[in-house]
Amino acid sequence: MYAIVDIETTGGHASANGITEVAILIHDGEQVTQRFSTLINPLIPIPIYIQALTGISNEMVSSAPTFKQAAAEIFALLQDKIFVAHNVNFDFSFLRYHLAAAGYVLQTKKICTVRLSRKIMPGFSSYSLGKLCKQVGIDLIDRHRAMGDAAATACLFSMLLQNDTEGHIAKALNQRSKEQSLPPHLPKEDIDKLPSVPGIYYFHNSKAKVVYVGKAIDIRKRVNSHFANNKPGRQKQDFLRDIHHITFAECATELMSFIMEAVEIKRLWPAHNRALKRFEHSYGLYVFEDQNGYLRLAVDRRTKFSKPVYTFNSISEGYALIKHLVKDFNLCPKLCFIQRNNDQCLGIGEGSCLGACEQKESKDEYNARVLSSTVHLNNVLPSFALIDKGRTLSEKSCVLMEKGVFYGMGFIPEEQQIDNIAQLKDQLTVHPSNDYIRNMIQNHAFKHPKKLVYFDSPSFKVENSLTGN
Repeated sequence: MYAIVDIETTGGHASANGITEVAILIHDGEQVTQRFSTLINPLIPIPIYIQALTGISNEMVSSAPTFKQAAAEIFALLQDKIFVAHNVNFDFSFLRYHLAAAGYVLQTKKICTVRLSRKIMPGFSSYSLGKLCKQVGIDLIDRHRAMGDAAATACLFSMLLQNDTEGHIAKALNQRSKEQSLPPHLPKEDIDKLPSVPGIYYFHNSKAKVVYVGKAIDIRKRVNSHFANNKPGRQKQDFLRDIHHITFAECATELMSFIMEAVEIKRLWPAHNRALKRFEHSYGLYVFEDQNGYLRLAVDRRTKFSKPVYTFNSISEGYALIKHLVKDFNLCPKLCFIQRNNDQCLGIGEGSCLGACEQKESKDEYNARVLSSTVHLNNVLPSFALIDKGRTLSEKSCVLMEKGVFYGMGFIPEEQQIDNIAQLKDQLTVHPSNDYIRNMIQNHAFKHPKKLVYFDSPSFKVENSLTGN
């Protein structure tokens, strides 16, 4: 038995909106055998534009039952039935959410007549309920009222049952099929084409614009996880409605997929990506002059318009770098905020500080070494390649850092010797660099030193910057 459902609501997502009308038609596979319809008092005002669309006013629902009062009857009609609707995840998410709030757990199989219509009756210009009914000759009376739309959906469903010569409905109801959880406008063929390899994927809207970019160790598994739940919040519901098409790019390694995600989000600025759009490192290394004219190195939180010499994800990483510079350039641990007490400077006792903290060394001499340390930091950052597996056995992947800046990445022949940075650069795709990408590559290099090929021998290498050794 099928329960063909349509609802009217106060808005587009269940967690912050109410239901104003419910219609349920019980269909036995041949015809409608039972009808149910009721207005619902949502207990919140109905927006003016919703009133104009549906014709349901606040006055009309003022004496109607609340959803909690109608929940038992609605649940009795839906349980043990196959839930059918045009864009089924919308209606299902609302009813499941509000039934749960009333103490009922709705667990049913679902069928989406949008998805089935695309398969069984392909070729139409639009699959919205109004336009589709017009194209196939179904009279749609009382558009945007629950019973009017449910009755049209029931006629459409009967037509789909009669024309389903390839068994699409049975396939949709198969327990192993995840198709009914997919966004209504997304072809299952897009999912079927996804490989189980590392890479990035793009969600496109109806105008083919990229609205989301994601990374994955397993593209197919990760994409399906987006549709594994149907959360009732606005963000998730808007996200699902926007997805009409999926494309992807293989990356061979997890690191490459992380880098490409960051690059593509900055390039495309997708509407549903939020985390990496405004990413900034939390801490920076700053140089400033104190009241006595001595230059001081300090690690501090980054502010919007600050210009740090170097950036870090964590304060510990910053202090590890300062300790390295103090040791190599005879800087004062007190003036670099490593030693914060009033005791005698530890650097003087160890021979690394020449007395700047006690003004025994001139500010000009000390400041020259501070400036040399920052120049050194930028000049001797390492150039190295991260070599890893490729997409096939005949190639290997390469991520190139040049003097501490991400240059680009790509694939080279498996047998190629890596000893010439100029030759390697010609084989790679150049990508923009930023703090996030640089830090990500350095952390990966620190964890996987056997993948590294250095093109110089600086005293300051990746592992030094991360550990302070």
